[in-house]
Amino acid sequence: MATITDLSGRVAVVTGGTRGVGAGITRALLEAGAEVVTCARRPPDEPVEAACRAARFLPVELRDADAVGAFFAQVSDEYGRLDILVNNAGGTPYRLLEEGGAARHSRVVELNLLAPLAASLAAYEQMRRQPGGGSIVMIGSVSGSRPSPGSAAYGAAKAGLEQLARSMAVEWAPQVRVNTVVLGMVRTELAHLHYGDDSGVEAVGRTVPLGRLADPAEVGDACVFLASERAAYISGASLLVHGGGERPAFLDAATAGN
Repeated sequence: MATITDLSGRVAVVTGGTRGVGAGITRALLEAGAEVVTCARRPPDEPVEAACRAARFLPVELRDADAVGAFFAQVSDEYGRLDILVNNAGGTPYRLLEEGGAARHSRVVELNLLAPLAASLAAYEQMRRQPGGGSIVMIGSVSGSRPSPGSAAYGAAKAGLEQLARSMAVEWAPQVRVNTVVLGMVRTELAHLHYGDDSGVEAVGRTVPLGRLADPAEVGDACVFLASERAAYISGASLLVHGGGERPAFLDAATAGN
């Protein structure tokens, strides 16, 4: 992967940065020269490495606001600064609304909206006091702007996350920039759980105009750009990383009728 820009001397936190999309983001930041701290409930089987360096891991329950505050205080104390936060942790099982009950759906909203809010508030306390401020990147989803049957609470949370980022960008300017990377489908080690075997993944990829699912490294490239000085005048923006979106179903239906 080509390095987009130089983040040497920067300290970054990637929530959920130990696997899948999060690991891709972590590797991209390491490649760009940043010191990276990842966090999740459980440690990875192996450290996330790139450019002959490894990310540090610290455990934290991101739905516990007090634990999140303590985590960011530790990072600030040990590194002396915090330049970049990527709010990547999130996700949801497939669950229709009538099957989950309000409590289970609320847990999805907690993880995908309230946890990034708590992390951002804690990071802001450090960023606003340091020269150069900082950059926060939310990992959003196209599910926040289209119907999401089977993941309705997740889609609603991602819609809220994008709006939250726009408001943060206004309230926290000029010290802290806040942007959202809006993801489509990404090919991770868990892709088969959603799309079946390799042939299923490839079939789903053909529904994307660019003909494939994204690689986690490509998501990482977008995050590095938004965190860097090359994006110094970009705040409150939503960057679509979805390969062109989805081919409209009516086009295929019309073709099939001929």
